[in-house]
Amino acid sequence: MKESAKLRQVIVNRLQVLIGIASLVFGTFVYLFYRPPDQTYFIYISGLNISSYNTLPNIFGLVGNSLPSFIHVFSFILITAGFLFCQKRDCLIVCSSWFLVDCAFEIGQYFKPWSSEIFPNWFEGVLLLENSRGYFVRGTFDFFDLIAIALGTVTAYCVLLAVSERRVVR
Repeated sequence: MKESAKLRQVIVNRLQVLIGIASLVFGTFVYLFYRPPDQTYFIYISGLNISSYNTLPNIFGLVGNSLPSFIHVFSFILITAGFLFCQKRDCLIVCSSWFLVDCAFEIGQYFKPWSSEIFPNWFEGVLLLENSRGYFVRGTFDFFDLIAIALGTVTAYCVLLAVSERRVVR
């Protein structure tokens, strides 16, 4: 009996991780199609001309500007909760943690000089970390990104609850 419940929990958690990864893939396409390649870290460092920026109509309109903020917090909440086998209370902790991290990064763009000095010099030679300082220096604070982060957090929590409810029904 316990094995059956554990197996169902693993399946649910895989679903959470898969939804999170699918969201990240979708977010990647948003960057490929709607963000300038010189301002998109993973496109810029690849050295490949893989961006389709300005070649397609912007189907998301103004929402597209903050869509990556929504997708980031949404996907990482689902992935984290999926790997941690979260229950309802744990999901609140994961959601709150990612909400605070994403808000801190967004607000850090408002306080550029202070935020950019937080990171040690050794980050400069480490893949992914090397862009930490530049994220704050070149980034732009947007209040609508904070709203997108809040909406992404709430949406992720609702998805986690919906998936958890399915686990009980099975």
